[in-house]
Amino acid sequence: MNYTLIKDVVVLLEDFEKNNASRSYPGNLSGFKRWIHDEMQGRSEKEITCNEPHWEFKERGRSEDSVINTLIVKMNRYAKYYVKSILKFSDFSTQDEFVYLINLTVFGEMTKMELIKKNLQDKPVGMQIINRLIKNGWIQQSDSAHDKRSRVIKITENGSNALEAQMRKIRQVSSIVGGNLTRSEKMDLIRILTKLDDFHSQIYFKDIDSSELIDKVYDTYLIRQN
Repeated sequence: MNYTLIKDVVVLLEDFEKNNASRSYPGNLSGFKRWIHDEMQGRSEKEITCNEPHWEFKERGRSEDSVINTLIVKMNRYAKYYVKSILKFSDFSTQDEFVYLINLTVFGEMTKMELIKKNLQDKPVGMQIINRLIKNGWIQQSDSAHDKRSRVIKITENGSNALEAQMRKIRQVSSIVGGNLTRSEKMDLIRILTKLDDFHSQIYFKDIDSSELIDKVYDTYLIRQN
């Protein structure tokens, strides 16, 4: 018999009787279980509050959502800052060009719109990038083997060579953006960002009209979940 466990339960029962003087909980097993649940939940909330990070203007009511939005934007700008070093000494004009080539390398040939959507860009911007890649001879168009009415694009040998020439620097930039996070922290961040990406992607690919986007997303996806 586990006497240590019995002693721990007895101590909890004593605490229950002391803290339940006002009879907020029934003096039975059901009340004891509810008290334990509320105690644990209360401690958990206190731990979260105590471990909350501090951020600028928190005391003035700046929300955690505002901080998350700002930090995500800043991370993107930091990444672009490092990428400029690659662009300066290569034939690439923008980061999007080698991202497009990487996607074609990994996923194979696809239509122009499939490639543009994969990179979450508007059609005019995506077409400009694709046209530059075609002009450089890094991708080529051909008739689809599955649908003769549509055309697909794929990376060329010149495109693969141009991309490969920069891959060492691209990997270095990826490592730099990961910064001083430990492997465990990176795994946590991947899980959190993947959850956030799943949330936004389900909305993004619905192509909701911009005139009703904010209200519809807020009412449908946030209020419903909260």
